[in-house]
Amino acid sequence: MPFKNKTIFITGASRGIGKAIALKLAADGANIVIAAKSVTEDPRLGGTIYSAAEEVEKAGGKALAIQLDIRDEVASHKAMEQAAAHFGGVDALINNASAINLLPTEKTEAKRYDLMHDINVRGTFFLCQAAIPYLKKATNPHIINLSPPINLNPKWFAGHLAYTMSKYSMSMIAYGLSAELKPFGIAANALWPKTTIATAAVNNLLGGEMLMKMSRTPQILADSVWYLLQKPARECTGNFFTDEDIMADAGVTDLSGYAYVPGNTQFYRDLFVDG
Repeated sequence: MPFKNKTIFITGASRGIGKAIALKLAADGANIVIAAKSVTEDPRLGGTIYSAAEEVEKAGGKALAIQLDIRDEVASHKAMEQAAAHFGGVDALINNASAINLLPTEKTEAKRYDLMHDINVRGTFFLCQAAIPYLKKATNPHIINLSPPINLNPKWFAGHLAYTMSKYSMSMIAYGLSAELKPFGIAANALWPKTTIATAAVNNLLGGEMLMKMSRTPQILADSVWYLLQKPARECTGNFFTDEDIMADAGVTDLSGYAYVPGNTQFYRDLFVDG
């Protein structure tokens, strides 16, 4: 149980990828901080911080549910302080919470632009800031941003410039912190799926049932995080990983079990991934 008594702070952990990561680590006895906005259930999305906390406890971990809007940097600092006080420290931060809108520039309203940049960029930046003092005290501290490799192929800018800017900024935060925090032995990496992941966002906003059928389950990212957090923080930092990279490095070559539709072999490449 490599995460026994380790405290992992996960944003957007009430559902989807964040919850899958939480449950995977909880099974190894981790303390999970579920930091998200949802305190009442939306039928289209499912889950709240409280229902996720119950699942974490049942999986074998300890849970602390914190209602948090990461756009509020003061609240983010208080949440990190609360987590550290409750569990005696913070060992890793997973910046999973994100906003997406794939409109072209002419159709991007200011409120949509601001939402993506306030959550994806500003929120991630100040949560990292809040975590640093506690990570400095941890034995193998990690920051993982769920953000893509910075791919300068123009096609990734052409259709949804505002979103691309925000996600690449998350990756730049990881890359910059990897250098800034290296003297303290704190790892900072970005992690991204090579194929679309079956989440509420894919089902409700992006491609519906058709794209869901061509997606993998969030479990592949949960397993990737599980492997990545065990790597020595002083040696493994400043990388733009994909889930397939991590799994291959761990010796996992058969990914068929992650198909959202059992037996499916045709997957849709995620944004920012060529080929």
